[in-house]
Amino acid sequence: MAYEPALGLLELCSIARGIVCCDAVVKRAPVRLVHAGSTHPGKYTILVRGGVDEVIEALGAGKAVAGDTLIDRVLLPNPHDALLAILEGAAPAPLQALGVLESYGVASTLRGADAALKAAEVLPVSIGLARDLGGKGFFVFTGALHDVDAAMDAGKAAIGAGLLAGAEVVANPHPDVAAGLR
Repeated sequence: MAYEPALGLLELCSIARGIVCCDAVVKRAPVRLVHAGSTHPGKYTILVRGGVDEVIEALGAGKAVAGDTLIDRVLLPNPHDALLAILEGAAPAPLQALGVLESYGVASTLRGADAALKAAEVLPVSIGLARDLGGKGFFVFTGALHDVDAAMDAGKAAIGAGLLAGAEVVANPHPDVAAGLR
């Protein structure tokens, strides 16, 4: 059977329950814990990757343990390779036109980032997932202006109107802007 990569995230409103939930997730199926920890304002996020079936099983166990503390979740079967790379700390792409998606949640940020990367020829510059952001998330990407516009439309649609906090395009960013993005 071929390995199919997947990303899964659970976002909870309780740190205590989040730790218990994280334990259940990693005990349930052979997934790799990419990140687990508290975020602002008092939330807890668990991000795992592995095979699609394993991530589905792990998230199911986490959802059952999370109960009513679950805020949001996301399953991304076959996420874009560039999304996996930027989450693992890969070097950002050189700047062209910029797109910035901002969301009120971590799960919706991942949904928007994956959709943007899959919609057009854009590359990630940075991603922020709730740390020092009041629980919000953002995704910055770059490419030719027409690709950034197309990716922006797809990312906004994937985030959804109720969770979209901001969406901006910078057609020709000044070179000094790059220092503030990384």
